[in-house]
Amino acid sequence: MNTASTQPTITLALSKGRIFDETLPLLKAAGIEVLDDPETTRKLILATNQPHVRVLLVRATDVPTYVALGGADIGVTGKDTLIESGSDGLYQPLDLKIAKCRMSVAVREGFDYQAAVKQGARLTVATKFVQIARDFFAGKGVHVDIIKLYGSMELAPLTGLADAIVDVVSTGATLKANHLVEVEFIMDISSRLVVNQAALKLKHDLLRPILIAFENAVR
Repeated sequence: MNTASTQPTITLALSKGRIFDETLPLLKAAGIEVLDDPETTRKLILATNQPHVRVLLVRATDVPTYVALGGADIGVTGKDTLIESGSDGLYQPLDLKIAKCRMSVAVREGFDYQAAVKQGARLTVATKFVQIARDFFAGKGVHVDIIKLYGSMELAPLTGLADAIVDVVSTGATLKANHLVEVEFIMDISSRLVVNQAALKLKHDLLRPILIAFENAVR
C-alpha cells in the first residue's frame, strides 16, 4: 500500500520575453530551474527541476487574472499591467526591480505639446494604457480623448490619428527612429511579484521559501 501523500503543486505565471528572462535568476536563487526554453518549445506549461513547481506561459496582460482567480499561485507582472487590470484578490509582497522602464507622453517632433496644454487644447491621445493615461491627464486638468490601440503606438501621431501617445519607454530608440520625442514623464515601471491570497494560506509551507529567496535575491 502506497502511503506517500501527493504534494501540492506551485504554479508560477510568467509571460515570454524580458520578464521571463529577468525572472530566471530569481528562480535560480530559490533553487528552481525551468527545464524548457519558452522560445523553442510549443508547451504552455513548463516543468522545472522541482517536481512541485511548474511555470505557466501566458500573455503579460493575463498574469493578474490567472493569479487572482487561482489558475496560478504566483506570478510576475509589470506595475503598468496591475494598474490597468486591477489588483483585487492579489497580494503584492515584492517589487522585483526587474524589467524596468518608464511610462511617458510622447509626440511627433515639432508638435508644441506644452503650448497646447497651457492653452487648454483638447488632446487626442493613443495608448493601450487607458487607465494610466486617463488618471494622469485628469490629475493635470487636461481634457483628452483617448484612442485605445494594441500596438505600433508610434504610428498614431505620424498619421494624424492622435496628438500624443502614452507608452512604455526603455531606451527611447524606437521613439527617436520614428521622429517622436518624450515630453512628459508619468511613472517608473518595474515588475512585481503577485500571489493568490488563498494559496498564500493553503500552500504557505511551499510558497514561503520561494518568497524569501526572491526577497533575498532582490536585496
